[in-house]
Amino acid sequence: MQKNSVNKVIIVGNLGQDPESRFTPQGTAVTNLSVATNESWKNQNGELQDRTEWHKVVMYGKMAETANEYMRKGQMVYVEGRLQTNEWEDQNKNKRRTTEIRCDNFTMLGRRTDGSQTNTTPNHEKTDEQDDDLPF
Repeated sequence: MQKNSVNKVIIVGNLGQDPESRFTPQGTAVTNLSVATNESWKNQNGELQDRTEWHKVVMYGKMAETANEYMRKGQMVYVEGRLQTNEWEDQNKNKRRTTEIRCDNFTMLGRRTDGSQTNTTPNHEKTDEQDDDLPF
């Protein structure tokens, strides 16, 4: 085993769908998220190119319960975690594998893209008038 190795992932993106939650037989909450990150660049011809990368995120325990309760499709989220690969055999005995981000920490950011407002703290509402006072 190599010492001093690092398995750390940080993404900031938008939820592609509402969180999906379930409970293990032991009663632990598990929530799955699909988070999209976007990248834009200009190609050699000067044309704008876009690419969306989709990330599978899994959360456990109280964090999973909180995400399921407060997060919705389109909302921006900051996720910290580590990559984890799972392997299994499907019904046809084919070996399958998937890599996901095992979330260690997350923060809900900004507004949802459907136009409704989401706050990271329940007692502080930001109004559109406050946005007009910003210098940029």
